[in-house]
Amino acid sequence: MEGSIRADSSPLLSLLAALSYGVASMAMVFINKAVLMQYTYSMTLLTLQQLVTTLLIHFGRVMGYTKAKEINMETAKKLFPVSFFYNANVAFALASLKGVNIPMYIALKRLTPLAVLVAGLLSGKGKPPPQVSLSVVLTAVGVIIAAIGDFSFDLVGYSMALTSVFFQTMYLVLVERSGAEDGLSSVEIMFYNGFLSFPFLLFLIVATGEFPNSLTLLFVKAYSSSFLVIVILSLVMGIVLNFTMFWCTIVNSALTTTIVGVLKGVGSTTFGFILLGGVPVHALNVTGLVINTAGGIWYSYAKYQQQKKRIFKVAADAEAHHK
Repeated sequence: MEGSIRADSSPLLSLLAALSYGVASMAMVFINKAVLMQYTYSMTLLTLQQLVTTLLIHFGRVMGYTKAKEINMETAKKLFPVSFFYNANVAFALASLKGVNIPMYIALKRLTPLAVLVAGLLSGKGKPPPQVSLSVVLTAVGVIIAAIGDFSFDLVGYSMALTSVFFQTMYLVLVERSGAEDGLSSVEIMFYNGFLSFPFLLFLIVATGEFPNSLTLLFVKAYSSSFLVIVILSLVMGIVLNFTMFWCTIVNSALTTTIVGVLKGVGSTTFGFILLGGVPVHALNVTGLVINTAGGIWYSYAKYQQQKKRIFKVAADAEAHHK
């Protein structure tokens, strides 16, 4: 089995999964932004990423390079919601990148912990500790302040990013359950996700009017070596990001994946002011982003402390039981 359930994961494996996802996620934001600056058909780009991923796993399975099992329709039915929410998340995120600069995109996506906490409350997980609640509020306040000072404010782009946050929250919770309860490896979940995504993505390409212009432009731009390089890099990184995201969520938890996403945003925000044309600097916008980042770091620290207390309590209870 290529994946492992969280309870059996070593600390080193958990750390490696988290770091891999963080690096891949940060790189992917800039690569996708670079592609979309030249090629605005985001749904077609996502479809290509999923197609390449699925074909690679299929041929790897046929040639014996991976132990991924054949598609089982019962499992496919269980994973259909995972695939739907994943692709909806990425589709809206890519669409938002066309109108939102990278620092603000990162700030908006940093609202995911707030959505995860709300989802936890609605599912009966109980009220979070004060530090967690306050850090999430600080993150949200930072987004509002930054948005007021955003010279390139795009209502559609902001709406797309916030919708992506909702779908990412649903996706993280569902993929955690599917990985732990069904015992699927990260590669197997990727395979099912790619297989199940095509009807949804093909519908999006037609519904958004991308087809057939997107394919025509793709063939025209394929003669540009620089464009071809970043598209191929985007396709490869799409595979890497899919794998590391599923891996991190299975080996650790949905919460850990969210925290890693928040922390890698610090680097993405910094580089976002400089790379790919940069961003006009406004004091209010920068202040909001700093507050938003501080909230994200505080949230990550609060969750780390919460996890430490939980582990200490379990160890203390186990020790008391054996006395």
